[in-house]
Amino acid sequence: MDAAQAGAKGRAESVDKLFMENTLLRVSGALFCHDAKRAAKNTSVVELNRGVEEKHITIRPHPSLGQPGPLAHKIFVALIKKHSDYGRPVQKEISFTQRELARLIGRKSWGGRHSEQFSRALHEIHYTFIAAFFRNKAGHYIEHSFNIFPEILIERREFASDPIEACTITLARPIIASLEDEHFTCLNHNLMMRLGTIGQALYMRTFFHFANLYDGRSRSKLTFQKRYDDLCGEWLGGLTVLRHQSKIIGEQLGPHLDQLVAEGILASYAVAKSKSAEGFVVTFRPGETFFRDYDRFYRNRQQGELQFEFHGDQREISEPLRVAQLFVAKRTSQPASQIASFPSKDVATARDILKMVPFTEIGDFLDYALAEAKRTGFDVQTLGGVRQYLCGYQAAKAAKKASRAQV
Repeated sequence: MDAAQAGAKGRAESVDKLFMENTLLRVSGALFCHDAKRAAKNTSVVELNRGVEEKHITIRPHPSLGQPGPLAHKIFVALIKKHSDYGRPVQKEISFTQRELARLIGRKSWGGRHSEQFSRALHEIHYTFIAAFFRNKAGHYIEHSFNIFPEILIERREFASDPIEACTITLARPIIASLEDEHFTCLNHNLMMRLGTIGQALYMRTFFHFANLYDGRSRSKLTFQKRYDDLCGEWLGGLTVLRHQSKIIGEQLGPHLDQLVAEGILASYAVAKSKSAEGFVVTFRPGETFFRDYDRFYRNRQQGELQFEFHGDQREISEPLRVAQLFVAKRTSQPASQIASFPSKDVATARDILKMVPFTEIGDFLDYALAEAKRTGFDVQTLGGVRQYLCGYQAAKAAKKASRAQV
């Protein structure tokens, strides 16, 4: 293999990685309901590790939206994959266009109906409230509450009812801090894309547990067991607990676990009656794909150097959306956090303004432009209305700089 081929192979392998923060991986199992019809009706609080102070987590779905469903899970995986590709330093935001997201979640078309489905799924995640209870390194008891996606900025062509054109998502600070501390698991994204959402959830959790147990030796002895009812609740978002082994294997989990065996993540699995209590226990044994990916991803788990993709997304999507948001906030005196949707025309104008004014100076420019507009009695309604003040702002900026130089 020559150097060019080796480099190409290395790039292909790096694209294959998905970095999932460990708490997010645990929470995602209970967060998403894989039955679309049941998801909207599931509004009950979900508790993980009930009674265990150091690891207790509660998940509260929105009372109107319900539990995030299968589409929300697809979007979640797609966004975490894109965030992984940004590399280091760990970024707070994920930006994407509607075409890009449609490709990432396997949609061949994108119309108004698809856009609204996406918007709902995104808000199902956004409005789900998570509270984590644990002890820190000093032994102090900590309660930490957050939303996985605390802020969403959306661009639409013109009206609030128009399809989504682009979007920027902010990740929760605890997730970012944990990623910076390298508390994450490396996963095989290409393999995940061949699985359904239940298969993805099973893959993520089995890989995570195998990786924690594996010591580099004793491959044949490596197994992991999980009570079936706990698996349905903690890994699969409250999947219906069936009473018969034959139905569990033949109609529910079996087809998804068989696919993991075919992919080599599992060597085998078994569903057997529990010896100590009622119900069933599922036993997993890892396959060759797990050991290969463990060596490729987990044992050498380092994200790549800073990726150009983030800066491109930031320049083309995130920063223009932030400019449009700041303009509305300053013009209307609304809190910026309450403004989340913007017409494409304003976003395009923001891109033009950013060609002349650095993003770090946008606040100063908007203050200048709105003050000038008020002085002349001009009621500015759109971002395009402040474009005429660019030259005046640049001249005022140059004059202030010259004045400081003379002092």
